[in-house]
Amino acid sequence: MIVRRLAFLITLFVAFAAGSAPAAATTAATLKAKLAKEMRFAGGLSGAYVRDVETGRPLFSWRADAPRVPASVEKLYTTASSLLRDGPAFTFPTIAAADVAPDEDGVIGGDLYVIGSGDPTLTTDGLERLARAVAAAGVTQVDAVHGDDDAWDERVGGPDSNFGYDRWLGGQLRALSVNRGWDGRRLQTSPAGYAAKKLTAALRAAGVKVGKVGTRASAPENAVELARVQSAPLGDLARATNVPSDNYIAEMLLKGLGDRYGVLGTTGAGAAVARDTLDDFGIRPRIVDGSGLSRANRTTPRQVVRLLERMASQESGTAFRESLALAGSTGTIQRRMRGTAAAGNCRAKTGTLNGVSALAGYCRARDGGDVAFAILMSRVGLFTAHGAQDRMAAAIARWDG
Repeated sequence: MIVRRLAFLITLFVAFAAGSAPAAATTAATLKAKLAKEMRFAGGLSGAYVRDVETGRPLFSWRADAPRVPASVEKLYTTASSLLRDGPAFTFPTIAAADVAPDEDGVIGGDLYVIGSGDPTLTTDGLERLARAVAAAGVTQVDAVHGDDDAWDERVGGPDSNFGYDRWLGGQLRALSVNRGWDGRRLQTSPAGYAAKKLTAALRAAGVKVGKVGTRASAPENAVELARVQSAPLGDLARATNVPSDNYIAEMLLKGLGDRYGVLGTTGAGAAVARDTLDDFGIRPRIVDGSGLSRANRTTPRQVVRLLERMASQESGTAFRESLALAGSTGTIQRRMRGTAAAGNCRAKTGTLNGVSALAGYCRARDGGDVAFAILMSRVGLFTAHGAQDRMAAAIARWDG
C-alpha cells in the first residue's frame, strides 16, 4: 500500500512538473528575458526583432531599427522580390531562333542563334535538349550558330568585386551562361561563344548539319523562334538560392529583375526594381547586390521581420517560406539546433561575413502559430553568434502564445 501510494505521488509530481515547467518557460515575460540575455552577450552592435505573424503582436525588440549589414539574409529580399514580380511558376527560357524560317526541306538559309534570358541553371544538358527540339521542329541544316547574351550587360561579377569575376560567386553573371560560365576548371573566355560551340556540337549529334561554329552575335529583331527550353520554376530556384545560400543564383535573379522590369539587365537596375517592389510593403533597405556579399547593404531587424510577415499573406508566400532551410535538417542550418524545439519547426536564412552573423525566418510556435524573427549581429565571433541564435530560435519555438 505504501509502495503504491509512493508511486502515485511520484507519478503525480512528474506529471505536474512536466505540465507546469513548459508553461512557466514560455510566458511572454520569460521569452523576452531569455532573448534579452542572449542579445546582451552579442554586444552593442547587434539587433533583433520578433513578432507573432497571426496577431501582429511584437514579442521582442532589441535595437530593432538600427541598420546593419545583413550578409546573406539579403537573399530574402532578392527571392521575395522575384517571387512577387513573377510568381513561383515563372521560368527562364533559352531560345533557338533563326534569320529565316526553314524551307520545306528543313534548310535554314542563314544562321541560328541561341538567345539567353538569364537561366542560372542552364547546362550543356539543357543545350542538348534545345538541339533535339530544333531537330524535332524539322530543321536539317543551318549555316552557323551564334550566342546572343545582349539582354544583360557584360559585367560578370557584382559590386563587391568591382563587377569583375568573384570567386565567392562561383560563376559569370551573363544572360547566356552555360555551366555557370565554367569550362571544366577554367572560366569560359566568352560565355555566349561557348554556348554557340556547345549547341553546334549538340545539333550535329541530333542530325542537323551546321556549316561552322559561330561566335557571340546579336539575333535580328525579326528572328524566327524554332524551339526553347525552360529553367526550373522560380519557386525551385528560390529554394536553390536560400537553402544552401547560393550567391550565384541570387545575383542572376537580381540582374533578371533589371532586365524584365528595369532599364537593363544590370545589378544596379535589378536592385532598383527590388527596392521598388519592397517599398509596397513599407520596407526601404539599402540594396546594392542580390547575394549579400557587399558590406554596403543595410537593413534593420524590423524591416526583415516586416518582409517575412507580409510575405506570409502573399500568393507566393508558401513558396517563399519553403525556400528557407529547415533547422536540423537542410541547407546552412542542417547541423544546427538539432535536439531543440527549433529542429523541424524553424525555417531560416543564415548570413555570414567576417565579423557578421545573422539568422532570420519563421518558427512554428508551440501553439501552432507562426513567429517571424530576425537576428543581425556584428563584430561577434561565429561560434558565439551561432550559439546565441540557436538558443533564441529554440526559445521562440517553445513559446505557446
